[in-house]
Amino acid sequence: MKNKHILSPIDNNNSIFFVVSGLVRGFIKDRSKEITTWISVGNEFVGAIQYPGTPPKPSIEYLQALANSELVAIPYLLIDELYADYQETNIIWRKILEIQYHAASERSMLARIPSAERRYEKFRELNSFDISMVPLRYLATYLGMRLETLSRIRSKVVRRVI
Repeated sequence: MKNKHILSPIDNNNSIFFVVSGLVRGFIKDRSKEITTWISVGNEFVGAIQYPGTPPKPSIEYLQALANSELVAIPYLLIDELYADYQETNIIWRKILEIQYHAASERSMLARIPSAERRYEKFRELNSFDISMVPLRYLATYLGMRLETLSRIRSKVVRRVI
């Protein structure tokens, strides 16, 4: 499943996914450039955002497995049925939404840090996983910097540790 697209604009965006294990990224395309919008290393829900209550339609966002990954697709129709049939589903999904909103807020703040080096440091602070798992070109677009800048910053950090 490595490098496989899980969702693209040619697909109907009709499910959310739970990443059991692996490495998944979300990205958009701006002309020929891919811009990573989020990275997941598992044990969380991922998907392309859609307006609630609207019929499924293609997404502008791509989802891609960067490593062998195990995902569970949960159709939005099933979620709607669970809402209707089980009151506690609303509480569970609200908690999940709070976690997702918090993560989106952290990504938003990270993107606004003007210093590339500080963005990298903050990314390391916010994430407990081994960031060397993420290919540098994807991490660079996620952090809003050129690959050369990220390489220079990483070298600087390694020199400080030694």
